[in-house]
This record gives sequence, C-alpha cells and structure tokens, in this order.
Amino acid sequence: MDYKRLAEMLFPDNKLTVEEIEKKYSKRDLPEGAYVTRFSPSPTGWMHLGGFFQALIDYNIAKRSGGVFYLIIEDTDKKREVAGAAAVIMGILNDYGLMPDEYQLKGGVTVGEYGPYYQSERVEIYKAYAKKLVSEGKAFPCFCRKTEGLDDVKEKREKKFSVGINEEKDPCRNLTMEQIEENLKNGKQFAVRLKSNGDGTGKISFVDGAKGSVEIQENSSDAILLKADGLPTYHFAHPIDDSLMGTTVVVRGEEWLPSYPLHHEIFTALNLPEPKYIHSPLIYKLNESGNKNKISKRKHPEADMRFFEREGYDKRAVVEYLMNLINSNFEIWRKNNPTADINEFEFDGFNITANTPVFDIVKLNDVSKEIISRYSAEECYAEFVKWARENSLENLDYVEKDKEYITKVFNIDREKPKPRKDIYKWSMVFDLFDYMFGKPKSFEIDENERKNFEEVLKNYKKWLNLASKDVWFENIKKMSAELGYATDNKEFKANPEKFKGNVAKVCEFIRIAITGHKNSPDLYEIMTLLGEKETLERLSDLV
Repeated sequence: MDYKRLAEMLFPDNKLTVEEIEKKYSKRDLPEGAYVTRFSPSPTGWMHLGGFFQALIDYNIAKRSGGVFYLIIEDTDKKREVAGAAAVIMGILNDYGLMPDEYQLKGGVTVGEYGPYYQSERVEIYKAYAKKLVSEGKAFPCFCRKTEGLDDVKEKREKKFSVGINEEKDPCRNLTMEQIEENLKNGKQFAVRLKSNGDGTGKISFVDGAKGSVEIQENSSDAILLKADGLPTYHFAHPIDDSLMGTTVVVRGEEWLPSYPLHHEIFTALNLPEPKYIHSPLIYKLNESGNKNKISKRKHPEADMRFFEREGYDKRAVVEYLMNLINSNFEIWRKNNPTADINEFEFDGFNITANTPVFDIVKLNDVSKEIISRYSAEECYAEFVKWARENSLENLDYVEKDKEYITKVFNIDREKPKPRKDIYKWSMVFDLFDYMFGKPKSFEIDENERKNFEEVLKNYKKWLNLASKDVWFENIKKMSAELGYATDNKEFKANPEKFKGNVAKVCEFIRIAITGHKNSPDLYEIMTLLGEKETLERLSDLV
C-alpha cells in the first residue's frame, strides 16, 4: 500500500509538518538535574483532591530542582467539559502557592513559549503526527461505527481492570486502498488507530519513580489515536505534548499504570523520548465499617478542593497534611522543625510513599490547629475576614466593622509559651466563640450541682473585681473559702468530704455562667474583654 498517498487522502488540508513543528519547540535551556513537570487536568469537573495531590508532587519536583512546572488543560472531551472549571483549577493552584511557571488563560494571556496550553488549540499538531504515522504504515483509518468519538482503550481499561489488552486486531487495519477510498467517497467518518506490533505474549519492563522496577504485558491493542471528530485521545496527545514541551517527569495516578505499554508503543512509533513516570498511589478514605474506599466527589465532600475553601481550612495546613501523605518522613521533620519554612524540607519526588494514603480529617484538623496556633491575632483576623468575604457574606459587615474586638477575641490565650490550639478552620469561629458574640443560650451544668451553681453565682456578683488577674483570682479564693470550698488542693485531695469542692469547681461554675461551657480559654481574659457590665448581666440572668 502507498502509505504516503493514504496519508494525503486522510489529511488533505493538513499541510503542517512534524519537522516544522519540532523546529518551533526548541529544547529547553535548563541547568543540569532540573526537571520539567506538568499538571494536566481535564476541565470536566472541579479540582479533585487526588489531582491536587499529584500537582503538589509535580510542583515540588520541578521547583526543588530549579526546573519548570507548567499547566496544560486536557479539554478535548467537549461533551463533558464544565464551563469555568479550568479557571477554578488555576485559581486553586495560585491560592495554594503552586503557581505554574507556564500557563494560558482562556481568551487571555499566555505565559510561556511552549503553548498553546489548551489541547483543543493543538489539534493541528496532533493531526500532523497522525498523518506522519499513517505515511509510515504505523497507523490506519478505522471506519467502524464503534470508534466514533470513543476513547475505547480507557473504557476497556476501566471495565477490565487488567494489565494489557488481549484482543483481535481491528478489522479496518486490513482494508485495501480501494475500500478506504470508497468509504471516504461515501462520506464515512474515520478514527485513526495505532497499528500495534504487539501480540499479547511479550513483556516490557521499566523503572517507575514510585514503584521501582515494573514488568508488564506489552500492548496489543490497535488503540485510537485520533477520534472521528478529529480530536486526540489522551494516549496520543500526551506523548506528543510531553516531547514538544520538554516534560521530563510525568506524575499520574496508579490507575494509569496499565496504560503504560500503550504509551510506550506510541512513543516508539513516534520516535520520541519518553519521560520518567511516577505512578502515585490513589487517596482512600475509611468508611463507617473501617474499610477503605477510593475518595470520590460523589461520596466524600473532601474530595472537592473547594470544600477546604468553604470550610475555611488554612491552606498551609492542607499542603502540609498532603506532604505527610507524600513523604513519610515529613511528619518527623516537621516535629523536629516546628517553625521552619516548608521549603527547607528535603522533598524527594522519587521516594513517595508506597503505602495507600488514607485521608483523615482529624489528622488534618490537628495539623491546622498547630499552624493557626502560631499566627498572631492580627494574622488570624486577616485570614478570617478573607474567608468571610468569600464564604460568609451574611456576617461580613459585622466582621469588618468590629475588627478591634474580634482581633482581641483571637488574642485570648494566644501570646503565651503554649498558645491555645482550638481553631482549625475559620468557619468554626462564631460557633467556637459564640459566647463572645452574644449571651449563651445553653449551659453545661449538671442538675445535681444546680443548687451549688446558683449559690456561687449569687455570691460572686458581690466579689467580682477585674482590676487585675491577681485581684480577680484572690477574690474568687476568698469567696470559695466562705462558701465551704477548698483553696488548698492538697488539703482537698486528702479530705474531699470536708468540702463542697475546690476553687477549680467554683471557677467552673463561673465559666459555665459566662460562656455556657465547662471548658474555654482563659476565663479572666474573656470576662475582661466582655467587660464588667456584661459579666454582671450574665450572672444576674441566671440567679
């Protein structure tokens, strides 16, 4: 068969040559050892936690090596594309400090010399490479109805969950030139398929950055390269883009591992250099039965990166928590270096955890508490108001108007050797400190202590003095002694039956009256901030 003639028949309007394309995309001038990575989300939904997990690895591999991290949008699945999704993804990367070195804003600015950075704008490039493969007898047109618009390799992989695809070769690979001409004359649409050399019996091996040496069954599928609508499959676009754009490391989820043989064969057919691969583990979550399920937006709100914004999680905390899942030694490093900049950690993208990471919201909360505890009150207020502007408009006027007061609320128990660690997300502030923004509506008092509780409150109205912390506490001790409570804890422990309780119990009663809770930050600071008038009103409301 005259393959060059066939290529011209299939692509009569495509005059762009591979040689011209490769001249345009010059080799990157980077220092030795520098890596080029890319994050390539599909705008068919919002940013997934798993995608952000991979982007974090990409970013650190590139930036720690003095390389380049770029963003390319895989927007060739137009039927499933969600309007605005690409902008949300870009915004999240920027907000979390993972700003790409190269990117493109839809209809706007392009940063970088290796664009376009939307695959839908690179279609002529893919067609040029498809034409070249056809002209070399390495690809062929397929007119089968089942191929129209389908990414069949992906569908088969998801259905079979198997390594390698054993099946008969596509029947269209044996069409004669006359049959092809007849189909084209009749206006039949065609997809372009790889003419695979594999027979399903061979094995190939490669070194994966996460899994080490891997042996896997060779590809034997005549996979679709260009769909009938002229758009490429991921399998075809990725080798071309990564080669032209100088990608040296590809980070992707381990669910793509079975596709490696196909990609290897496509790289070989195109005579393009392969990047290194890191097939990162997928993130799971424990269900109520204690079993692990892959985290998904359908079942788990935390799978959508917008969840952390809505809830007001500290962005540094989200990044640090995910670093715990990526590199197992990060947690130990952070414990030994509690205030060090995260960039001082020796990140190793080729030594990521081999274990299945399990997302634990409680652990994230602990990380976030630790970080927020080191913020000044002013920093807390700034982050809180930033969150309120985007997520709590009903409270925004109050938050902005009472800056001084809210800042003082954040400062309770903060400027101390061991600052409080009770805030882990900004959305909890009004609930956590409800008593600072209004009188409590419920009280954690045990009914069998009600009598003593009311006795303490009645008397304390006479003893209240907020002149200083020492004076305040000394008055509580004097009142406690008069009411039959121990002021010496050792004496109380030795003879508890002699007393109604101790000073701690008296403070607990007062705390409940003022805050509604048995536990709160420093009681004196709370009462001082509320003021003597408000404090007395709260006591009087109860007795």
